Amino acid sequence: MSIFKRRRFPAAIILLCVRWYCKYGISYRDLAEMMCERGVSISPSTIFRWVQRYAPEFEKRVRPYQGHRSGSWRVDETYVRVGGRWRYLFRAVDKHGRLIASMLSGRRDTNAAYRFLRNALRAMSDYPPSSITTDKLASYPKAIGRLQNEGLLSKDVKHRTSKYLNNIIEADHGALKRMIRPTRGFQRMKTASVTLRGFEVMRMVRRGHCMARHAGVPGEIRLVNQLFGFTP
Repeated sequence: MSIFKRRRFPAAIILLCVRWYCKYGISYRDLAEMMCERGVSISPSTIFRWVQRYAPEFEKRVRPYQGHRSGSWRVDETYVRVGGRWRYLFRAVDKHGRLIASMLSGRRDTNAAYRFLRNALRAMSDYPPSSITTDKLASYPKAIGRLQNEGLLSKDVKHRTSKYLNNIIEADHGALKRMIRPTRGFQRMKTASVTLRGFEVMRMVRRGHCMARHAGVPGEIRLVNQLFGFTP
């Protein structure tokens, strides 16, 4: 069954809106106005529902095309406001700045660090880390030790704490937050998590960090159409 079945709008319009929202970091209202200029009348709330429904699907379908990642991981967390409170966005990239994984959490303790690293290891099972660089948060050594004791992480993996080596991910935090700013904050953890996953995966595609990705916007559109089996 098509995931677009019973939708009032064509799949091409839905994919365009989800791709533009996750790519450019604009508000739902602004995107609705942009579509109106193209002769398509859509409410901001409809676009919101599309993002919540199809951004996770987008991420799931892109993952097999993610390709090689370096074994040198850079892990850090940044703040995101959700429902008027600061939450923690755990993120990992390799030494070239290519996304490995991200996870929104209400806490920054050992259990949260453990869950994030476990998820990252599952996502990158074909490209395990040889080293993990973090800040000096005490949760990371405990989480890494637990993963090693459980056999989920090699005992040979080096854990380093270096602010200099983590400059690449700290700079990437800033680029991501520039996309988050027009949203004017999130109201719920669930919707925030989905939206952030959409931002992350679209940034990965836009920067050419995917296999089977031809250069430029036409290549990006071609990849999205290929992922959803859609022929415009």
